[in-house]
Amino acid sequence: MTLLCGDCRLLMPDHGPFDLIIADPPYGETSLAWDRHVRGWLPLAAKALKPHGSLWVFGSLRSFMATAPDFRAACLRQAQEIVWEKQNGSVFHADRFRRVHELLVQFYPEASPWRDIYNVVATTDDARGRVVRRKMRPTHTGAIGAASYRSVDGGPRLARSVQRFRNVHGRAIHPTEKPVALLDLIVRVSCPPDGVVGDWFAGSGAAGVAARLAGRRYVGCEIDAEMAQRALDRLASLLPFPAGERA
Repeated sequence: MTLLCGDCRLLMPDHGPFDLIIADPPYGETSLAWDRHVRGWLPLAAKALKPHGSLWVFGSLRSFMATAPDFRAACLRQAQEIVWEKQNGSVFHADRFRRVHELLVQFYPEASPWRDIYNVVATTDDARGRVVRRKMRPTHTGAIGAASYRSVDGGPRLARSVQRFRNVHGRAIHPTEKPVALLDLIVRVSCPPDGVVGDWFAGSGAAGVAARLAGRRYVGCEIDAEMAQRALDRLASLLPFPAGERA
């Protein structure tokens, strides 16, 4: 496990290739000094992926629309997305609805077939026991007779694309810190057990915590020296670093 301090564009390519890249770049939607688009990191990240690897990026719909040409130029193809639903959310002065979600979008290299990209099917064990009966034949289906099936209580089903996790307001060490549980889900389904997670905008190191708990190798990079130290301390307190792992 390694956490670097500096510009990800300069440091991260030399630590690849990665099985999974997680990126939570500034969205560029506020007047805060740190909230500025980071140019040039996407093509470097794309080249740092293994052939079966993928890139999960946090953002708002507005930020993805603004950076869509950058993803195309980096030869990255959109695969799927998760809507992270959170409590409370935020409000800007021009909003008419409270923002209680963010997007997490998976991309993969155009040169790699989607079938070859590493993905474990995510399931949830919350299926309800019930009997479902077809009461009336839909007019467009043709001659299909009455039917029924039984759902087993507690059986697995495909995880939903809307995932609800509480945010970390009040206990975060970074203003845009993401919940470890959400990152843990991404790490486990998109990085093989012996794989390497690259965290190009490490922030608080939450993705490193998820990688550590999932047993994956991790390389993170944070440009702010004070935040990098806090993230490093956080990771070291979770499980001690073996000799030579600190960076």
